[in-house]
Amino acid sequence: MTYKSNLMKQFNERSYIHQATDIEALDAWAADNIIPSYIGFDCTADSLHVGSLVQIMMLRLLQKCGHKPIVLMGGGTTKIGDPSGKDSARPLLSDQDIEANKRGIKNVFKKYLTFGDGPSDALMVDNADWLDTLQYIRFLRDYGSHFSVNRMMSMDSVKLRLDREQPLSFLEFNYVILQAYDFIELRRRYGCQLQMGGSDQWGNIITGIDLARRVDGQEIYGLTSPLITTSSGTKMGKSASGAIWLNEEKLSSFDFWQFWRNTEDGDVERFLSLFTELPIKDVRMLGALKGADINDAKIILADEATHLCHGKEAAEKARATAKITFNDKGMSDGLHQVTIRADAAAKLTIVIALNMVGFAKSKGDARRLVQGGGARINDNVVTVENENINLTDFKDGKVKISAGKKRHALIVIK
Repeated sequence: MTYKSNLMKQFNERSYIHQATDIEALDAWAADNIIPSYIGFDCTADSLHVGSLVQIMMLRLLQKCGHKPIVLMGGGTTKIGDPSGKDSARPLLSDQDIEANKRGIKNVFKKYLTFGDGPSDALMVDNADWLDTLQYIRFLRDYGSHFSVNRMMSMDSVKLRLDREQPLSFLEFNYVILQAYDFIELRRRYGCQLQMGGSDQWGNIITGIDLARRVDGQEIYGLTSPLITTSSGTKMGKSASGAIWLNEEKLSSFDFWQFWRNTEDGDVERFLSLFTELPIKDVRMLGALKGADINDAKIILADEATHLCHGKEAAEKARATAKITFNDKGMSDGLHQVTIRADAAAKLTIVIALNMVGFAKSKGDARRLVQGGGARINDNVVTVENENINLTDFKDGKVKISAGKKRHALIVIK
């Protein structure tokens, strides 16, 4: 279809749209009005990771198109846990853990959105503000009759868990009800007209829209983005070394840059569209590169994504670190570093070193890495499991430890 609003044109152009409710009405409304729109983020960790980046980029684009992003922190819903896509209940967190996680997540959004009191300035709210004070019996009387257990049982977040014969607690079963109620509260308090999320949230979003129609007689909208997997079928946001976090304290800007630099050839154009702000004509041109030239597009992808998340200086430093490490076989200070004392360095083995820098989770993992020829000291392959790292291997107090050709770190004598 031909879109009227700049927002929907760009959402469509950059492939952010998977499903939407009454998309023509939403487009018409967005063409003539500022649309307050929200996405919810539960506080299950002290940072978000790349798996949430599509939603963050959607909020950023929404703001750039003149609309109002609402970041809903799930201080309340985190106490229950979203069953979507999970085979078991999430661990229950204390109020203190949730608050600490919330602080870490807030730091992510400061990098992508402009907060303030203006019409299109971003707003951050916490659903604990209303969920923590709900009176159970009154809530059931006012809203419980609007939810069909039959329909809730057919929702993917519930049905898939039961089909796999995995337990689903009554606590988790309530999640969809509270998320639906969030939408009503956000509409009443802030005029929110649109909820967005990943495609796994479609059922929850529809339930909230239906509740608003039944209780308040209001029409509001929902839009989901596609869940992102790589060309090889793996879930977006994971790497050999773990989750790709968006906070520097959880993952260095170099490792973040390197994640994008290692994008599969078949994903380059799509990721440039979703995770950068390059004009679409440039995205198409870079995505059409073939052979060794596609590596130039990957570097641009890494630069642009890192610039947005960590700043221009961090992106430039990460690229320079990659050049020193991979092209010049050097030891850049931009690599992840672990410091040890001189007496510990004298007793260091490759197995201990691999565990120390996080390239192996156990001594067994480290040994298997050595046996497979993937362990290196200063770019030299190690074949002996109990190989000692000699003090002579430290150059200016630093030794480079590598796992394969792409993971590198420094151990530094302090």
